[in-house]
Amino acid sequence: MKYQPKGTCSTSIDFEVEDGIVKSVTFSGGCNGNLKGIASLVTGMSVDDVISKLKGIRCGFKTTSCPDQLAHALEQFKNSNC
Repeated sequence: MKYQPKGTCSTSIDFEVEDGIVKSVTFSGGCNGNLKGIASLVTGMSVDDVISKLKGIRCGFKTTSCPDQLAHALEQFKNSNC
């Protein structure tokens, strides 16, 4: 699935979920090393765990962040597949 983040340096988030488990995440744009690290850490985690850990994280003075936008993307995915 592809998600267009809002309010972040990254321009898109591509992710794959299978049976409620995050299989892969790729960010386009943003802080390359940090986002590769986040993608690596969340791969293999349940969607619910990723959402609970990342939702609400802010970047500086922004009201969101790339991790927060990933949580929003996964929430949208989860709600559309219920």
